[in-house]
Amino acid sequence: MAGRAGSDRRAEILRAAADLFAARGFHGVSIDDLGRAVGTSGPALYRHFPGKEALLAAILLEVSERLAADGKERAEAWIDDPRRALEELLRGHIRFALTEPALITVHDRELDNVPEPHRRRIRRLQRGYVEQWVSVLARLRPEADPPTLRAAVHAAFGLLNSTPHSAQELAPDPMAELLLAMGRAALLAGD
Repeated sequence: MAGRAGSDRRAEILRAAADLFAARGFHGVSIDDLGRAVGTSGPALYRHFPGKEALLAAILLEVSERLAADGKERAEAWIDDPRRALEELLRGHIRFALTEPALITVHDRELDNVPEPHRRRIRRLQRGYVEQWVSVLARLRPEADPPTLRAAVHAAFGLLNSTPHSAQELAPDPMAELLLAMGRAALLAGD
């Protein structure tokens, strides 16, 4: 039971830190601010993370690992139906983008503050996630070369990851459907 409480506490700290880093930037948040956000002192956080940089690395590693695992599961579940696999990849990423916009903001603004080798690992996980999409898309667009497909996936991520700026005016379900239609159209353009 102590392990579960520790992992719940760790998740709570990661969520609070992501929200603060998204709102105020990595350098605009002190360890004391982070402690207050989770109802403790800043120095008490050192029991969970050796420092603010390690906390930022943990945030971005966790989300990168989670997206990669989810993408792999979705792509493999529909290995014989690439159109459905693409649909599931889109739905998974849209759910992430709509429910965790702070993580998108933190990644966009703060990845350079993550120390090596964590930054290399994050980038490797992200490249793997992109390649899962490229693999599915290559079966739907066999005439397109890998660099074109990779560019299409990155462009679609730009669209889907716009939610910190674009999702406030629509309710989640209509926004998800809009992003799904637009993501599908962008990835299958010319199909």
